[in-house]
Amino acid sequence: MRVDLLAGATYNPAIMPSPVPTILVFDSGLGGLTVFSEILKVRPDARYVYAADDAGFPYGRLSEAVLAERVVAVMERLIGLHDPNIVVVACNTASTLVLPYLRERFSIPFVGTVPAIKPAAQTTRTGYISVLATPATVARDYTRDLIETYAAGCKVNLVGSRRLAGFAEAELAGSPVRDEELLNELRPCFVEDTGGRTDVVALSCTHYPLLLSRFQALAPWPVTWIDPAPAIARRVMQLIGQPVPGHEADENEAIAMFTSGAGISLALRGALQEKGLPLVAIEDMPLLVG
Repeated sequence: MRVDLLAGATYNPAIMPSPVPTILVFDSGLGGLTVFSEILKVRPDARYVYAADDAGFPYGRLSEAVLAERVVAVMERLIGLHDPNIVVVACNTASTLVLPYLRERFSIPFVGTVPAIKPAAQTTRTGYISVLATPATVARDYTRDLIETYAAGCKVNLVGSRRLAGFAEAELAGSPVRDEELLNELRPCFVEDTGGRTDVVALSCTHYPLLLSRFQALAPWPVTWIDPAPAIARRVMQLIGQPVPGHEADENEAIAMFTSGAGISLALRGALQEKGLPLVAIEDMPLLVG
């Protein structure tokens, strides 16, 4: 593993046992940073590994079999390196498919990220809900089961965007796309007919809250945007408990790890540091699809 020092710090995952948990937050790319930020608020004392499988990004292009094999393989490496107390799979596409495999293979707890259909159904006043996700998440039986269970009385509009996750990555790396390109992806979420119109949009890819301020500015009318990250942070707290009194985390206890690192720019390094991840590591794991 190659570690780049962004703040003159050092990182050693095998240092003396820590009184606080090590939390591994995993995603195909940078979207899981939205979840990481919320968990950091409730457990600022913990040690963190943010892992982005950028060699496999975007996961939506992979078949279910390849995706499952890839995530299990990457997780095997990450758990061996960092020995986390808990893993947060901050990716809807992976969570809706791979969580059963991970829970069977490893003994540590996993927290997944699934489309926020239940809170959307509880929030809507008009009954018109849009679920903005990747095409892979939209196509999952898991997503349709959530609709049947929690939103059977609502008009649920499933919107699969192939481009938004990439737009969010570009935004964080300092290369935002034009408003018109963003609006083209957003427009299908807004449905209006004689019965009513969309009043809730569930952001069902962790990348999408990175663009939330722009979504709000471009939306044809005001809606409630559902970001699942705070609920995930609450679940992590339920599993690992409250912060350790008197323990203050330092910059040596938070690292961002990439399986490729090809897209790491100066702007991205700065963004990672601002979010509390001053160190960057490259653990080369190329995606091999035969």
